[in-house]
Amino acid sequence: MLLDEVVTTVERVASTRSRLAKVDALAGLLAGLAPDEIVPAVGFLTAKPRQGRVGVGWRTLRGGLGDPAGDASLTIHDVDDALERLAGAAGSGSAAERAAVLADLGARATAREQDFVSRVILGELRTGALEGVLTDAIARAAERPGDVVRRAAMLSGDLGETARIALTGAPGDLEAVGLMVGRPVLPMLAGTAPSAAAALEQAGEASVEFKLDGARIQVHRAGDDVRVFTRNLADITHRVPEVVDVVRGFPARELILDGETLALDEGGAPRPFQETMSRFGAEAAREVQLHPWFFDVLHVDGRDLIDEPLTARLAELERVAGEHRIPGEVTDDPEVAERVAREALAAGHEGVVVKGVGAPYAAGRRGASWIKVKPVLTYDLVVLAAEWGSGRRTGWLSNLHLGARDPAGEFGDPDGFVMVGKTFKGLTDELLRFQTERFPEIETRRTASTVFVEPVTVVEVAIDGVQRSSRYPGGIALRFARVKGYRPDKSSGEADTIQALRELLRGGDEGGTT
Repeated sequence: MLLDEVVTTVERVASTRSRLAKVDALAGLLAGLAPDEIVPAVGFLTAKPRQGRVGVGWRTLRGGLGDPAGDASLTIHDVDDALERLAGAAGSGSAAERAAVLADLGARATAREQDFVSRVILGELRTGALEGVLTDAIARAAERPGDVVRRAAMLSGDLGETARIALTGAPGDLEAVGLMVGRPVLPMLAGTAPSAAAALEQAGEASVEFKLDGARIQVHRAGDDVRVFTRNLADITHRVPEVVDVVRGFPARELILDGETLALDEGGAPRPFQETMSRFGAEAAREVQLHPWFFDVLHVDGRDLIDEPLTARLAELERVAGEHRIPGEVTDDPEVAERVAREALAAGHEGVVVKGVGAPYAAGRRGASWIKVKPVLTYDLVVLAAEWGSGRRTGWLSNLHLGARDPAGEFGDPDGFVMVGKTFKGLTDELLRFQTERFPEIETRRTASTVFVEPVTVVEVAIDGVQRSSRYPGGIALRFARVKGYRPDKSSGEADTIQALRELLRGGDEGGTT
């Protein structure tokens, strides 16, 4: 298939607000793919090529593709092969090799295709086709039940391979996809509530556990082989040898564990999140050590636990993780839940997560079974634009335009973002420097005062609540928003929703919270 057909479909998907129309367009494309085109094509559509990062940045792309071709001739295989060569370039002469591959690819690509390939390589394709829409399209094209396709995607962590099985596999192949030690699965996600008591009211009897301000990890062990993955399923084993050593000491031969890791100060209190992320992202060991804690176990020594209730999983977790289990208590008493929340805060942590004891592990989903509670409300939002600063901040991109995700399309484009406020508070010189260097690389347009960007950068923002407002299309505005830090470990598809923010209005006419 020509790449031009993929680009045309992406443009159709991006131009419509209708989820049904998006699914139809993508299903039509998928149905026309040859079997060996499915995995690379899905990688293109999600801006997650099967090769991963290929060692090419924005500045190299900007000057490396050259003048575009006049006619479309590139195939999906042509682009996939080029990405393979880029990813494989290493050692002396690798820069020249990458330059030659890009020049050849650019000379054969039309202007539309150059733009598309650049965004795929950078992981910044914006189509409105988040993975949920594409999963529905796979089910439509393969004429398979949507829940079966979703479960296979969640348990494999690989949407491209799920699409290949759905479209070309034998009956029963999708249903046979299960947990495999060494292959990461999508993590279960949590909703939000204003208090531990309110969360307990939703969840019923629950495990009320400390919420650490750390980095999410998923750890797989098969014998002495231990692998560590991020929440986005990237393999970071080489970065966290201390985590590997801890898990090798557990009394089990096969494990899949879900947890967090964070850095501690000399007194055993958690260091600021940005210090943890700085150490977490380091390619080599550093003086700052990361300490792992685990809150769930999905597999132990040949036994899958993902469909078992939390009570069964916690019993196994206690046995294998011991002192590395995150603290918590099982209760149906709101007073006990609030006490655990106070203890978590006193220990320097963010708050608690309230988890229904009867719930299975819902990989990749956010629902009422897990509910996070933070006394200072924090939300993961997406940067839509940044304004040039004044005074001391002259020359820096400063004031951020913040957007919440709108998966229901209630306020516009399904899978789009709704602006909910601005803030320049909490921005350190380091963050200002990052914004000023980074945002022009993902710029979509600009005015004299503002640089508008692709909605791909997640930032954690603390707020005192929300208030009703006619200024923004979602009908609310953030109250006293301040930046806590950027979340490079999260994708824009994991940002909090406008619907979640609007729930805060129930606390009063002005949406204030205590």
